[in-house]
Amino acid sequence: MSEGVTYAAAGVDVEAGDRAVELMKTAVAATHPAQVLGGVGGFAGLWDASALKDYRRPLLATSTDGVGTKVALAQRMDIHDTIGFDLVGMVIDDIAVSGATPLFMTDYIACGKVVPERIADIVRGIAAACKQAGTALVGGETAEHPGLLAEHEYDVAGAATGVVEADRLLGPERVRAGDVVLGLASSGLHSNGYSLVRRIIADLGWELDRQVTEFGRTLGEELLEPTRVYSADLLALIEELGLGADGKDRVHSISHVTGGGLAANVARVLPKGLTAVMRRDSWEIPPVFQVLGDAGKVPQEDRERTWNLGVGMVVIADAGAADAALTALSQRGIPAWVLGEIAPAAGPGSVPEAQGADLVQGAKGVDGGAAILL
Repeated sequence: MSEGVTYAAAGVDVEAGDRAVELMKTAVAATHPAQVLGGVGGFAGLWDASALKDYRRPLLATSTDGVGTKVALAQRMDIHDTIGFDLVGMVIDDIAVSGATPLFMTDYIACGKVVPERIADIVRGIAAACKQAGTALVGGETAEHPGLLAEHEYDVAGAATGVVEADRLLGPERVRAGDVVLGLASSGLHSNGYSLVRRIIADLGWELDRQVTEFGRTLGEELLEPTRVYSADLLALIEELGLGADGKDRVHSISHVTGGGLAANVARVLPKGLTAVMRRDSWEIPPVFQVLGDAGKVPQEDRERTWNLGVGMVVIADAGAADAALTALSQRGIPAWVLGEIAPAAGPGSVPEAQGADLVQGAKGVDGGAAILL
């Protein structure tokens, strides 16, 4: 070897990383309220926590997640400015379900080769979604992994922190029999079940530019539809409905319908002894789930335990607040409907049909309530 090996020769382009930061920093800075200190480029993001002194008992909520194999479709279509909404939806909305206000988020992008424009597109999408969610993107990292990932490959992940007053924390202990279960429409597949989706289209030999009549657009455009970000809408709903006669929020518990499907995720936010009885005929399943499910001959059980089937969030609230909640959500552009109600698991007032194989008892390690789709 006549010449020494440089970092660039090993496959890492530091200058490309710097160019990516230049391209993205305006979008990132646009998410920064006065509480963010130091701007873009520091070793750590800084957040002024002085406002937390006004809380009686502030609880910090944190979440981390990725987008999953949906990124493979973004790479195939060479569209990278929407995947950030999927990341923010998966991370920030997991915080909002507790009633917590998201404060800040960080992201991590691992790629085979830094293409500044592509990295900037990804981060611009994350920043746009953060702005919609009302949170700051305070930092991130882009790592070039030649030899581990192909040049066009990347993966994204993120983490966020929020805060909620202890006595306004939502959760299973607030739910009671007679509460209403509201379904909030998803924008499509969101970011779950894409391994099943990709297997179906691969087995069928479908290309992403295939025009699908039921979608009114191409297969790829439908599959890349960004995840709906609910955070700001959920927090506004909690405030608008206000407190009930017991001095507690009239929104009692919220479930983010992600991996595992509708029933399993709702069961996570219920206490033992109560069952969410939800009705399949209360909403129309969007075409993307019907077309893919039928084409792939996916059993109904797999559909319901893999995809959201058109229900992206579930809000459990005081029954007397149902109409006000539906009106408030409609005014914010979120289609919503009465999905069902909360019933005792057994005994007087219980629902006889809420038994058998379709009943999901606890999920994701939570030994809580039950949920069923009738």
